[in-house]
Amino acid sequence: MHVHILGICGTFMGGIAQLASSMGHTVTGCDANVYPPMSTQLEQAGIILFEGFGVEQFAQTPDVVVIGNALSRGNEAVEYVLEKGLSYTSGPQWLAENVLKDRWVLAVSGTHGKTSTSSLLAWILDYNNMAPGFLIGGVPANFGFTARLGDTPFFVVEADEYDSAFFDKRSKFVHYHPRTLVMNNLEFDHADIFDDLAAIQQQFHHQVRTVPANGLVIYPAQETAINEVIAMGCWSEQQTVGDNSDWQVQLNKSDGREFQVRFRQQDSVQVNWDLLGEHNVQNAVAAMAAAHHVGVSLEHAAEALTCFKGIKRRLEIRGVVNDITVYDDFAHHPTAIRTTLQGLRQHVGSARVIAVLEPRSNTMRMGVHKQQLAEALIEADEVFVFEPAKLDWSLRDMLSGISEKTVISDSTQTLIDKISDLAAAGDYIVIMSNGGFENLHQRLLDKLSDLNK
Repeated sequence: MHVHILGICGTFMGGIAQLASSMGHTVTGCDANVYPPMSTQLEQAGIILFEGFGVEQFAQTPDVVVIGNALSRGNEAVEYVLEKGLSYTSGPQWLAENVLKDRWVLAVSGTHGKTSTSSLLAWILDYNNMAPGFLIGGVPANFGFTARLGDTPFFVVEADEYDSAFFDKRSKFVHYHPRTLVMNNLEFDHADIFDDLAAIQQQFHHQVRTVPANGLVIYPAQETAINEVIAMGCWSEQQTVGDNSDWQVQLNKSDGREFQVRFRQQDSVQVNWDLLGEHNVQNAVAAMAAAHHVGVSLEHAAEALTCFKGIKRRLEIRGVVNDITVYDDFAHHPTAIRTTLQGLRQHVGSARVIAVLEPRSNTMRMGVHKQQLAEALIEADEVFVFEPAKLDWSLRDMLSGISEKTVISDSTQTLIDKISDLAAAGDYIVIMSNGGFENLHQRLLDKLSDLNK
């Protein structure tokens, strides 16, 4: 079968492409920008890529066109597919019908921590010889790729609440029908497609409805928004994480690198690992709970966590120059920004933390969380913020409470110059964006290196 994918270079659609190729299908695809690392992964898999959405890519008519949710009516390729009556589907639906059918699906959903938790879960299963398939919206360092079919019935999927396609406005995760479901947390996000938190909760409720009675739903006991989802109806076994719950955790080190996990006041295990922050501890416990549902003991899960190498763009060290450490982090929501900086602060103590932020996501650009931004950055000693074009709210007004430590500029080069002038040995620089940020990470490292010559 010839599968053609529109919008192939995103992590999700790129993962779909790799799965389809692994199944023996001929896979081609296109995107507006074809660039590494995803383009490299796809080309290594023998997938032919077209840049842009011109109709010439349909010279060979595909059996099915998988359309990414970033594409809409008016796109040249989309209009061609509709006009010619080609068979088409969404990425989530293709995944459900061709990969997830008859598999034990372990889905990880939530506003934050989906990529980390699903990566942790896939690694715990793999370490314990369960060879799962997976599709993750990031690159776990233990695997080096975003997706694989796996050799057993188990399949781990990062279950995103964003919509499926221009013709299917249901959340992606409604298609997955998990037997094991993790709901990490729930806040208002994706303001470009959801009117309010209640609209997102409705989609989460739809997801819960797809879990069978002999399945398991795992969620934090103290998360009000998720408790409200559960109250709408849940027909499956439930396990909670947190104080006075099924899964309890105690930090032995404030930076989260050593903690104790106990299940129902009986089994208990200590975890020592390299990830930072209480948020990652919560991700780990949720992954342990999901793995436990398919037979992995706490002890074996803890062993796996000691060998976990992290995920690209999740507080990933991009380089150390002149004893200045530069991190790359995907944080793009105030809660993620705050927890990332808190985890690093607990680890480095009184050392100087420099935060560099690009408010790039649709929700951030719309100003939905602008009132929370200053507080989210409170743990940073110095703050540098990139000001996007056509922002219809004032970054300076929103960050006025921390103006004495904040630099705002619409030029990444200006930010690089000012950070380089300020940075000194022993500093930790965290660059936070859900995009490429004009390659600011490497340009900053290069500038810091030049200063030492």
